[in-house]
Amino acid sequence: MSFAIRIHKTGGPEVLHWEEVAVGDPAPGQARVRHAAVGLNFIDTYHRSGLYPLPLPSGLGLEGAGVVEAVGEGVSDLRVGDRVAYAGGPVGAYSQQRCLPADRLLKLPERIGFDTAAAMMLQGLTSAYLLRRTCRVQAGDTVLIHAAAGGVGLIACQWAAALGATVIGTVSNEEKAALAHAHGCAHVIRYDREDVAVRVREITGGEGVAVVYDGVGRDTFMASLDSLRPLGMMVSFGNASGPVPPVDLLLLSQKGSLFLTRPTLAHYTARRADLEALGNELFDVVADGRVKVEVHQRYALADAACAHRDLEARRTTGSTILVP
Repeated sequence: MSFAIRIHKTGGPEVLHWEEVAVGDPAPGQARVRHAAVGLNFIDTYHRSGLYPLPLPSGLGLEGAGVVEAVGEGVSDLRVGDRVAYAGGPVGAYSQQRCLPADRLLKLPERIGFDTAAAMMLQGLTSAYLLRRTCRVQAGDTVLIHAAAGGVGLIACQWAAALGATVIGTVSNEEKAALAHAHGCAHVIRYDREDVAVRVREITGGEGVAVVYDGVGRDTFMASLDSLRPLGMMVSFGNASGPVPPVDLLLLSQKGSLFLTRPTLAHYTARRADLEALGNELFDVVADGRVKVEVHQRYALADAACAHRDLEARRTTGSTILVP
C-alpha cells in the first residue's frame, strides 16, 4: 500500500485528502515509479476546482521525478533503477508511487537532480514549446512575458534572454520585480500600478512586441493585445486570473492583423518524438546553466492543501515541489 492525494469532489483546497491507495504492478506498456519529488502547478488548482473537469474520484498532479521500480510487458527502453521525470497526463503525480505509461517518461541526466526535475518538467516543457515551437523566438525580438516571477515565467524569461531576445516581464510587487530582473528581464512592469500596454509602447519606442506569452488570462488579455506590434502573436496559455471571455475576431484585424493562439502542452508532446525533442532542449539549457531552476518552496505532499492556498494567494515565486 502507498499514499496519495485524492479528491472526491471539486472545490477549494479543503477537498484534497491524503489517502491510502493500492498501486499494484505495471500493466503492459507501463512503468511503476517511486517519486522523489512532485511538482506543483496552477493547472492542479484548475483540476481541483473543476475548471478543467476530471472524472471523480481522482488523483491530482501532472509532473514528478523518481526511480523506476518495475516495468510492464513490452517496455524495452526503461529498466528498474532508471532515474526518470515526466510532465503531462494522466493525472496522479501527487502520490508516493504510481504506474503510468512508459512512453511518457524521460530518462533524467545524472547532472540534473530530482528536486530540479520535479520543479521544471511541466513549466520547462511549457517554456520549450512556447519559445521554440508556438512562436520561435529569435535574437533581436522583443517579447512580453506575464507573471515573470512565476514558475513558467522565470524559466521562459531566462531562456528567451539566452536566445538573444529583449524580455519585458510583468509582476505584482517589488520582490518579484527584483526576481524577474535577476532572471533575464531587461524591463519589468508593475502591472498593479502601471498601464502595461502604455509602458510596453514606451519601452519599444511605440512599436510594440513581437509576441506576448500570457498565462494570466482574463485580467491581462486586452493589455496583451494592445502591447503587440502589427502582425504580432498573442499566445494565451493559461487562466490564472480566470478564463478569457469570448473574443470578437475583428479586434485582431483592428489592432494590426494579429495572430492569436491558445496552445496546450499535451498537443505539443502527443508524439513521443516531439516529447523527446522538447525534453532534450530543456535538459540542455538547464544542464549548461543557461536556465537556472530554483526551488523556492517545499511542502510535504500530505500538506498539498497548504501549497494550493499559497499558490492561489500568489504567496509563491518560481517553482514549488511537494515531497512524498
